Amino acid sequence: MNAPDLLDVRGVRKAFPKPDGDELLVLDDINLSLREGEIVGLLGRSGSGKSTLLRLIAGLSRPAGGSISYLGRLVAGPPPGVAMVFQGFALFPWLTVLENVEIGLEALGLARDEIRRRSLAAIDLIGLDGFESAYPRELSGGMRQRVGFARALVVHPNILLMDEPFSALDVLTAETLRTDFLDLWSEGQLPIKGVILVTHNIEEAVLMCDRVIVFATNPGRIVSEIKVELTHPRDRLDHSFREVVERIYVGLTARPMAERTTARAERFPGVGIGTILPRVSTNSLSGLLEAIAGAPYEGEADLPVIAAALQMAVDDLFPVAETLQMLRFAEIEGGDIKLTKEGRDFAVAGLDERKRLFAQRLLTHIDLAAHIRHILDERPSHKAPRSRFSDEIEDYMSPEAAEQTLRAVIDWGRYAEAFAYDDQTRIFSLENP
Repeated sequence: MNAPDLLDVRGVRKAFPKPDGDELLVLDDINLSLREGEIVGLLGRSGSGKSTLLRLIAGLSRPAGGSISYLGRLVAGPPPGVAMVFQGFALFPWLTVLENVEIGLEALGLARDEIRRRSLAAIDLIGLDGFESAYPRELSGGMRQRVGFARALVVHPNILLMDEPFSALDVLTAETLRTDFLDLWSEGQLPIKGVILVTHNIEEAVLMCDRVIVFATNPGRIVSEIKVELTHPRDRLDHSFREVVERIYVGLTARPMAERTTARAERFPGVGIGTILPRVSTNSLSGLLEAIAGAPYEGEADLPVIAAALQMAVDDLFPVAETLQMLRFAEIEGGDIKLTKEGRDFAVAGLDERKRLFAQRLLTHIDLAAHIRHILDERPSHKAPRSRFSDEIEDYMSPEAAEQTLRAVIDWGRYAEAFAYDDQTRIFSLENP
């Protein structure tokens, strides 16, 4: 009889209550498994529910539907044998390195000698031997994250959950820590049987993982699963590595079939008043348009290629690219981005012409911007309070998402001179000081 998977997630759904009594769905119908000897990556943009799913697996939150099983038993609270490494180090600043690591064992009720022995072994394993008496303030970011790894590993978990553990580090430090972790994993020196890694870095996912689960947003759902059948150590410049990166980009840019079959969204996604908008600056929009319009791309670029050239991660590139698509300045399909005629015109236009083009696109294709302008045009005072619109869009999204969406529209509307906004009085108007 085969042993059960380390982890089995079936039909998981998670929602949070909204002030009006309705609910905000953040995860829907999530199905995945983790087998012994695997590193599984959860990849997607911010807001796709990856970290929420990790908290559900860790037993720190309960799903609204579906089930999570660890070694064949339902997870109803923090299960023994599951540990987590966080993005923000999460160390106690008043404790030394040794004390920070020991605290993970003290709750297990082990003998003092055993706690010390295992803690020192974990510190040595992750390369911090000699720093046992140092405090977190004395350590670099990379060293602090190594303490976080040691604290998770010291309890000898079966599953290690990693929530973007390298994202707060500089590029070189992150690369070193990834390499050290993979070396220890490949050599069987880590006391763990499986890993789930949350990331928004596509190359990191391909570098580390055996399978990559690609998430879409609003609500978070799985759109594809990609196997990475490459031997370690993996070479970022290898043709096979680049092929997997390309496949993931295609998965991330694919739209749901229902959306593709509507007449309005034949080439472009719709942008109704309830759409959450990314906070993207017009400088970023202009910069990407200019980069794609110029040599060597001449108006059409492969997303992974231009991301590497501009040194942009998924969470940086995709919001800009998708905003260009919403404004009909570009099309995204199959991992490629291609400028429309309007996008090409914008890239070579002067400032005044750019503003005119942007205003026309904004008021035609971003429903919330058009709605704000319509209300201002209709009112004799040509003014409206911010709450008039924030209350309206909070019927569709969380207050945090509504704040982000309004800030995005305010920035775009100011650039286009479509309307003005006074942050002191929190009033929209047609007056442009």
